[in-house]
Amino acid sequence: MNKSFPIGIFDSGIGGLSVLSKIQSQLPGESLIYVADSLNAPYGTKDNLIILRRAIVIVDFLIKHHQIKLLVIACNTATAAAIKELRSIYSIPIVGMEPAIKPANEASVLKKVGILATEGTLKSSKFSALLDTYSGDTQFYTQPCVGLVELIEQGHLESKEIITLVHKNLMPLYEKNVDVIVLGCTHFIFIKNIVEDFFDKKVTVIETGSAVAIQVQRKLNEFSLENNGPNIQRIIYSNSPNENMDKIIHSILAANKFEYVFYSNWNEEQ
Repeated sequence: MNKSFPIGIFDSGIGGLSVLSKIQSQLPGESLIYVADSLNAPYGTKDNLIILRRAIVIVDFLIKHHQIKLLVIACNTATAAAIKELRSIYSIPIVGMEPAIKPANEASVLKKVGILATEGTLKSSKFSALLDTYSGDTQFYTQPCVGLVELIEQGHLESKEIITLVHKNLMPLYEKNVDVIVLGCTHFIFIKNIVEDFFDKKVTVIETGSAVAIQVQRKLNEFSLENNGPNIQRIIYSNSPNENMDKIIHSILAANKFEYVFYSNWNEEQ
């Protein structure tokens, strides 16, 4: 496989852009192709088979049109629902995501950890097994954040509606006196400041984007695929009907240079 081939990254929407940004910082010499399946967001309310089908369509697109050398599933729900099957289908290295339970367990002094995630992630057997591994002295309190992904997809990241919904989801965790919050969905990195402000900066908020970027670098080294070539591609595809999605994406990525491409939808015929 050619080292110059790009890394493919996908998520149900814009949440994985936080992971994309971390990978770009960690690996500035790599071409990155990102797919935001926003038309089908959120994945957290969908059946595993539906998520797997969406993942296969997207990965096939990335391989056919960009010959990706490595895949990043920048979505906790899609990782839990589909990574095992995707690894059996495709021969390229695949890096997934999971809520940062281990670092949260280590960071918690009071041994009380709150987890914000989608219903799909919290109900998955992969998440249950992960929780069982670290459920010793630590108490984990899970909070499914229904409707939050949809609001974040609209790009109004500090709107009154989002703040109200985040506060509603944080109150049960506040009452449990947690000292660590795990952001168990890539979309939730965009409400990190709201979480910190709610707790008056007295909790540790943990996300997994940096850890994923490091794991991507490890996999590239393992398969001798790391690239430092001059011809770098950086493209973001989205099927979002939101006409402001281009502006939303560029506001999130700030100075990072990416070409934005609207792609009406991925389906089995394309």
